[in-house]
Amino acid sequence: MKKLLSLIGLMIISTTLLIAATVDTVDTYSPSMKKQVRSVVILPHSYETTTAFPVLYLLHGYSGNHRDWIKNVPNLKLLADRYEMIIVCPDGNFSSWYFDSPIDSTSRYETYLSSELIRWVDKTYKTVSNRTRRAITGLSMGGHGALFVAFKHQDVFGAAGSTSGGVDLRPFPNNWDLSKRLGTYASSPEIWERHSVINLTHLLTPNSIRLIIDCGTSDFFYQVNQNLHNKLLERNIAHTYVENPGQHNWEYWSTSIQFQALYMHQYFLNSGASK
Repeated sequence: MKKLLSLIGLMIISTTLLIAATVDTVDTYSPSMKKQVRSVVILPHSYETTTAFPVLYLLHGYSGNHRDWIKNVPNLKLLADRYEMIIVCPDGNFSSWYFDSPIDSTSRYETYLSSELIRWVDKTYKTVSNRTRRAITGLSMGGHGALFVAFKHQDVFGAAGSTSGGVDLRPFPNNWDLSKRLGTYASSPEIWERHSVINLTHLLTPNSIRLIIDCGTSDFFYQVNQNLHNKLLERNIAHTYVENPGQHNWEYWSTSIQFQALYMHQYFLNSGASK
């Protein structure tokens, strides 16, 4: 009996491994930056037997890289399986902030995310190349990047999110290499204004894009997220805003990605993407 139970246990483990999502590391070439950019791509276990999938682009934070999410939140594989979506985690460099830098021509991550990477993923994997099958979110610097890119490219992304996002850069003129990407705030305040998410809400119209924003109440970005929430309310832009106890750390993000992924899954379903 003991041997039989052991054999059954091994069979269960083997079956679980066989149906688990797969994690690949890929390189894609960016013509605008003239370099290879690395990404982690998570394919759900049903990839070989299903025609096409929605894609969630998931951005890392300042000082991170393409492996941050899968390294710190391994159950991303379970989310890919559960919601039958492809998850792509691109490398945004140490401190790109995911925009096209006006002072550094080698840092053009808005162009990379909004067109170059999208084209490569749609060409390489079984996706539906439609904004209703495409969403983007991220943490901290990546939360800013996800909203920044999505606000400016609503023809590309149908839904966007941010967790603990640095959604207003102006209060932090001396932090996180921002001056390397934008110049100093003192010398170029208008550039900082144009590159802060909170100042891009004029690009939105009611129901033009689905939005989810969350932040921990003990996070140093808490107030700027509250400010963005209130500005969206003033402009009558529908969005989901969530506050939870938590700080700017992986303990918070490993929880927040659970409901961010569920939100994106529901968007894909409600937009008719599964038909």
